[in-house]
Amino acid sequence: MALLLAPMEGLLDFTLRDALTRVGGLSRCVSEFIRVTDAVLPERAYVRVIPELRQGSRTAAGVPVRAQLLGSDPICLADNAAFLATLGPAGIDLNFGCPAKVVNRHGGGAALLQEPDLVHRIVREVRRAVPSSMAVSAKMRLGFHDDAQAEDCARAIAEAGADELVVHARTKADGYRPPAYWERIADVKACVGIPVVANGEIWTVADARRCIEVSGCTDLMLGRGIVADPGLALAILADQGLMPDAAAPTWERLQPVLWHFWELVQTRIEPRARTGRMKQWLNYLRRRYPEAESAYQALRTVTDSRLMTAWMQAHLPTPPALDRLAA
Repeated sequence: MALLLAPMEGLLDFTLRDALTRVGGLSRCVSEFIRVTDAVLPERAYVRVIPELRQGSRTAAGVPVRAQLLGSDPICLADNAAFLATLGPAGIDLNFGCPAKVVNRHGGGAALLQEPDLVHRIVREVRRAVPSSMAVSAKMRLGFHDDAQAEDCARAIAEAGADELVVHARTKADGYRPPAYWERIADVKACVGIPVVANGEIWTVADARRCIEVSGCTDLMLGRGIVADPGLALAILADQGLMPDAAAPTWERLQPVLWHFWELVQTRIEPRARTGRMKQWLNYLRRRYPEAESAYQALRTVTDSRLMTAWMQAHLPTPPALDRLAA
């Protein structure tokens, strides 16, 4: 069973990838999208989004990171994929699911699902451009306005040579509103011969169990659910009998990861955005941890990194060595 960490622009960047993979249970990450328009991007553009490229395309915990490209020009995407492949990512993923208006307005992301033939050409050209040993995958929603072309798009992706398909079980029009239509993933899975990964509205172990049952997929991609509950992957594996001794982290055991995340944010994120990143994660964590609710309320108006550090020093114990988290 593979549990993947979703690409989520503005949320799941390398700092949070680093933190969540330290907790355990995740098999692979996919980066936030790197937008390709009319030129081959320089190396620094890729490393800025995926600094893990400098360390074997793995997080500090050793979890592989696949690079995601977004665009609508098959040749330009292929040229960028060919260059990106020389940097050693753990595979290349193609974005056919982003619902953002600014992306869709320019014909990218979920907007491409209105043109299965173009989707096919993009995957085909990227597959041809990179070494056969490098995985090429895609992530799609069920459609743009509706899901009428879901199977057509999935077949276009599979027949063009993709190795894997992640399906977010909502259309662009659905946005992130529940429910996720996992039964439609089963329909997509039935029409392609490549591995299919289910994604969407997996917040709990019960959600995961139901998604597996309804979608027919054994592999899942986790997004906001694991941001809110960093132990979710471990709990799913334990529920499936694959890691029976796995224990979800208590608030105390999560604190070293919070400290590491904060230290990474302070060194790698621009100053004006630093406190916002910590508050963003605490806002999710308070769904699972009462202590995170208290921390969020205490810090929600803080904009000075020094004040945030001082609060953490006063309320969170000095972090032990990070490798003791799994002890």
